[in-house]
Amino acid sequence: MTDPTDTPLPPRRSALERALGDRPGSLAIKLVLTSLVVGFLMSVFGFNAADVVNTVIDVFHETFRDGAGMLRSVIGYVLAGAALVVPIWIVLRLSRGR
Repeated sequence: MTDPTDTPLPPRRSALERALGDRPGSLAIKLVLTSLVVGFLMSVFGFNAADVVNTVIDVFHETFRDGAGMLRSVIGYVLAGAALVVPIWIVLRLSRGR
């Protein structure tokens, strides 16, 4: 008879894997694919990296100039970001479920 406590334990993850949440190679592939999808979607919607950086800088300027203007901008940015992030999350979630 075998003792139920004799089941092998899963291998311990390295500190790097624990910090990153996954194996570095696997994480790099996921990040590249996600970046490809986000970059494609940004291109389709007419955004580029410079626009994103300039928008973030404008948000900080509005924050110090006018708190209410910043709040209106943040809500718009959240909705625009959700248009990209939510579909990507759904695709990743569905691909992970199988």
